[in-house]
Formats: sequence, C-alpha cells, structure tokens
Amino acid sequence: MNSTITAQLINKEQIVFLKFPKEEVLDKKEAIKNRCADLKRAMALGNLERGKVNILFKDNLGLKRVETTIWGVTDVAVILKKRTIIPLRRIISIA
Repeated sequence: MNSTITAQLINKEQIVFLKFPKEEVLDKKEAIKNRCADLKRAMALGNLERGKVNILFKDNLGLKRVETTIWGVTDVAVILKKRTIIPLRRIISIA
C-alpha cells in the first residue's frame, strides 16, 4: 500500500450513513486470506483487552479510516459497536 495515500478519518457512528459498492477492493487471494486472519486477531484483541484498531476501507466516495473495537467477524462483514457493520469486501487493511 502506498504510504502517500491518505484516508478520511471518521467516527464509527458515521459508518451507517455510508454507501458500499459490491466490488471487492482486494485483487489477490493471498491478500483476502491475510485480511481475514488480521480481522480475527483484531477481534480477539477487542474482545479480550478492549483494544482498538484502525480499519482502512473504501466506500463509494473513497478511502476512509476508523479507529474502533471489532466485536465480531462474519463471512461477509465486520461488526462494530451498536450493530454497525462494514462489508468485508470493502476493507483494505487492519492495523
């Protein structure tokens, strides 16, 4: 990922107002596999230590970043507090 790319920092409460295209943002199977592993680690961190992570994702307008705790991960989405979700296919990275 190019370090010169900047993402808009948003609050998790804003996510419910975003629109997410159906396309996958990652183009390599290995990257998709790594994303799933990273999300599971981040969920464990959130559930055990209430640790926050940065999620870089893309909505219909561009790159966004949110600092939050991951409460759950399904086959299609990441679940945040108050049933807020981000579609898995739109997540670029977790740090």
